[in-house]
This record gives sequence, C-alpha cells and structure tokens, in this order.
Amino acid sequence: MTTSLLIKQTTTLEIEAFKRPKDIRVLKQTHVAFSGAPRKHWHDISKVILVADPFSRATFYYEFRLEDIDFIQEQPNLINDENEIIPIVRVWVKKRSVAIRCTPFIVDEMI
Repeated sequence: MTTSLLIKQTTTLEIEAFKRPKDIRVLKQTHVAFSGAPRKHWHDISKVILVADPFSRATFYYEFRLEDIDFIQEQPNLINDENEIIPIVRVWVKKRSVAIRCTPFIVDEMI
C-alpha cells in the first residue's frame, strides 16, 4: 500500500472554529506547531491524523488527541495533478502531550 493510497482512503477532517489566542507569543511558549493535511482518524473520533507532506513519496503522519490541540490556522491549500484540493493547516499542540509519528514503508529485502 503506497502512502498516497493511504491518504486517499481517509476522509477529510472538517475544521472546527477555534478561539484565536490573545497573544501568539504565549501560545509559542506552551504549544508546538505542526503543519499538514488533516484527516479523520480511522476508528477513534477523539483523535486526528495530520499528514505532513501529502505529495511526498516518503511522507509520514502525526496522530494527536483533539483535546491536546488548542488552535488551528488554515494555510494555503495544495492542488495535485488531478486538480484535487488538499487543505493544509497548522495545529498548535500542548507541550508534553503524547502523540504518535508514523512512517509507513513497503516491506522489502534489506540491501
């Protein structure tokens, strides 16, 4: 299964409105920003998947709990060769939160 197939099989995440923080400098002290294409988690509605670079052959994704995300900023969308629009967001995740970074790969012989 290629990573592009993995990405296409998930459904996009509807972005909910988050309250903008009063001071972005305070947010930078307590949170870390991650950017990518948001997707619904396959089986857990309390989590979100963030695909780091959806068009890369060596992409990976993050898995965050929704309760650990305090702010979302929309970024410029990406458009692929088939004119499909992929939304990109920056999510601000609380420091010290537990998250998962997953790097899919194709099993093959080691050289």
